[in-house]
Amino acid sequence: MPLHVIVGAGPVGTALAHLLADSGEEVRVLTRSGGGPERAGVTRVRADASDAAVLTEHARGAAALYNCANPGPYTRWARDWPPLAAALLRAAEDTGAVLAVAGNLYGYGPVDGPMTPDLPLAATDRKGRLRARMWREALARHEAGAVRATEVRASDYVGAVAPMNSLPLLFAAPAVRGRPAVVLGDPDVPHTVTYVPDVARTLAAAASDERAWGRAWHVPSPPARTLRQTAADLAHEAGARPPRVVRVPRPLVRLAFPVAPLLREVGDLLYQWDRPYVLDAAETTEVLGIEATPWDEVVRATVRALGAGTGATAGKTTRPA
Repeated sequence: MPLHVIVGAGPVGTALAHLLADSGEEVRVLTRSGGGPERAGVTRVRADASDAAVLTEHARGAAALYNCANPGPYTRWARDWPPLAAALLRAAEDTGAVLAVAGNLYGYGPVDGPMTPDLPLAATDRKGRLRARMWREALARHEAGAVRATEVRASDYVGAVAPMNSLPLLFAAPAVRGRPAVVLGDPDVPHTVTYVPDVARTLAAAASDERAWGRAWHVPSPPARTLRQTAADLAHEAGARPPRVVRVPRPLVRLAFPVAPLLREVGDLLYQWDRPYVLDAAETTEVLGIEATPWDEVVRATVRALGAGTGATAGKTTRPA
């Protein structure tokens, strides 16, 4: 029974652990707190994954090593990501485990059309350049024959996301409770969102299929919808009235930057909400056989996670599907 080592127990790491354990695989989840799913087939380990020696020891014998970490808020990325990424590469090299990275779309920067995995990494902000650099380093080690690496890129998460740090869900949570949804970007441009279990399925497929190694893949996602449409769909499922969507004027958002560092970091990414932000994952479906979960299923699962569906109690959450 192959061993799979997952670094991180956020939405994706948790969903991946359930998926692999349900398939009969042996799963080891590493976090600083020792958290993760409490279930058969999953061993939870308290460890500092940025310590290469410690991570390597826990990854010995693993078929795959998954980077599902999210090291703190955006304001700490420049400090926390480089040592963690370096440790993951070292552990993958020393153990021979396939390194499968849960990535995002930040590395592309502003785009003018649908995003495909072969787009240049032309990020203009610090977070996007950091993610691009991490993948380039992993790819260089892969091409040198030192590791086997792949990256799976998703858009903003929907589904059971804890903590609820996905922008679409932050906007949608008030809507499903009948309150106005306050948004920072244009609510009427199409924007792809990605269902968390689909990220997990794509990661598992990419890690186990040698055709996936040495390149990036996009997670199959439902057809892009606007924030207004997404909020309306979730509110309808929750039995709430159609939501009122209120956009915060951009000058007002920028006025808060000097006193709100985290908002300033989010502000660097608002270009994603000013024009269509559409993910093309057709190649993933064709090669790896992964298809997006239908939108109506995504809506139902997301409302359950927000605790706002029929018979639900506000504030109640469920584990990732």
